[in-house]
Amino acid sequence: MRFLMVGSLLFSVSLQAQEALSLEQAIAKGLTNNYQVRLSQASVAIAENNNDWSLTGKYPEVNLTLGSDNSYSSTDNPASVVTQSSVISNAIVPGVSASWILYNGSRVTYAKDQLAKQLNLSQEQLEVQIQNTIQSIIQAYYGALVQREQLAVLQEVLGLSRDRIRYQETRQEFGQAGAFDLVQAQDAYLNDSTTYLVQQNAYQNALRNLQLIMGVDTPTNYQLTDSLESASTAYSQQDLEEKLLRNNPDLQASNINIQLAALNTEILSVARLPQISLNAGANYNINVSNGSQTFNFGGMPSEQNLPGVASRTLRGFVNLTASYNIYDGGARRRRIETAQLQEMQSQLQYASLEQSLKTQLANTYATYQNQQQLVSLTGELVANARRNLTIAEERQKGGLINSFDYRSIQLGYINATQSRLNAILNLKNTETELLRLTGELVR
Repeated sequence: MRFLMVGSLLFSVSLQAQEALSLEQAIAKGLTNNYQVRLSQASVAIAENNNDWSLTGKYPEVNLTLGSDNSYSSTDNPASVVTQSSVISNAIVPGVSASWILYNGSRVTYAKDQLAKQLNLSQEQLEVQIQNTIQSIIQAYYGALVQREQLAVLQEVLGLSRDRIRYQETRQEFGQAGAFDLVQAQDAYLNDSTTYLVQQNAYQNALRNLQLIMGVDTPTNYQLTDSLESASTAYSQQDLEEKLLRNNPDLQASNINIQLAALNTEILSVARLPQISLNAGANYNINVSNGSQTFNFGGMPSEQNLPGVASRTLRGFVNLTASYNIYDGGARRRRIETAQLQEMQSQLQYASLEQSLKTQLANTYATYQNQQQLVSLTGELVANARRNLTIAEERQKGGLINSFDYRSIQLGYINATQSRLNAILNLKNTETELLRLTGELVR
């Protein structure tokens, strides 16, 4: 009875309310909640907003102005008709001005291309983050599945150990077994219970790790609905390499960096061309003067006050300006040379990344093929261990093997199943890495 109570405590966790969760749902939750993905999406939104002709200088710029011009002047000139004056002037000057670059060597077009490439780069960086997030979720999901399957195996073995105790107790009642055999069965059951509890905690930790990667804040007791199946897809290394060169987002981002570097070189090169701009505007001046003036006619000075009458002036202009830099100490040439070197650097970075990814793909593909064989071998190992356990159970009941041999066969079955589960997990992770390298996780 004491051992049956232990068993009921071990299985109590499975009675808690659970929420079904498929791999597809886990990925959807992760892409919605993951902060790195959301940050990358914000970067794409910024790049989309910046990809506009208005930021390239294509359109004219029009400004409204409003100014005030206030002054005071005092004059004392005996040689003049106006010998003395004291005047305060107050003016309001509203105006409008416009400037428009008519020609600057196609820098406007290159600037727009640059903004479009920046958008493409942000989109590729978002795809990199999405693929990394999907890969992490897949690995965490299948890692939790493996822990659950290992828990199921230990539960099966625990049931066999419990049946073994009952069997030994029955034999002892009929005088066919001693206390030693019963103690050995109880010891095996307690060891299996301890292992089960440790594995139960490992499974819960794996679920919590999955929730962390998904970005789920509220703890939830998920029931994983997908099954753990070994990958059996046959890949061709040549096809994988073609997909890598065509779809890998890291490689695509590096290629965009090459294009951006080339555009930067073009922009600096056309800076040597003249610039022609059109400037136009108008202003309206309203000036009110107050004060006094002293007039001297024939030695008879006469002081008069200014009436404070407003004067009005309208002024308009249209100007065409052309500028060409003749000499700047070689600064433009240096900047162009630097841009050309940066362009070469980006090309070298692309070549280095391509070589590294090809090597990584070849290693991953070879590992995938090797792990497929390991899954097949460990599957046969589990089948043999299961048959051996069934035979051992029958032989023990017939008294043909002792408890130590039976326990050894039990442990062999546990080790074989764990080896197979680990082989399947490794194969799944390797296949996921193949899909990530070839850009197929989001396609």
